[in-house]
Amino acid sequence: MFNIVLFEPEIPPNTGNIIRLCANTGANLHLIHPLAFDMDEKSLRRAGLDYIDQSFVHHYENYRDYLEKSKPASLYAISTKGKQHYSDCTFKNGDSFIFGPETRGLPAEILNEFERNKILRIPMLENSRSLNLSNAASIIVYEAWRQNNFLN
Repeated sequence: MFNIVLFEPEIPPNTGNIIRLCANTGANLHLIHPLAFDMDEKSLRRAGLDYIDQSFVHHYENYRDYLEKSKPASLYAISTKGKQHYSDCTFKNGDSFIFGPETRGLPAEILNEFERNKILRIPMLENSRSLNLSNAASIIVYEAWRQNNFLN
């Protein structure tokens, strides 16, 4: 089972789509506060369908709280600032993937805690800014799950 970690997400439908992704892949979702929306927001609930109240969604006060309580064995940062392509990694069951807020990505103080080979990027055309958060999470989780023969 993999872990998707959203650091201070801002757009409710993205988080709702990721809740749905987790429900359908067996991944856990870790939400690091503050959230820019209420978990009862209509657009979040619509995107998450009836999965939003599932037990695979975990909440944390801040990044340090997440690290202390979750104790991730292997944590990858997903960032446009990464040099290593996600497709060049070998993922194992239990790996965690942290994504930053939609409008600004992971802050430098968090990225600086990672080894270079643990900051992954999704290839894009040269002048592209970024992918939609829920699309990026899907790409990473499905690649990790594929590498593990779609087993939980």
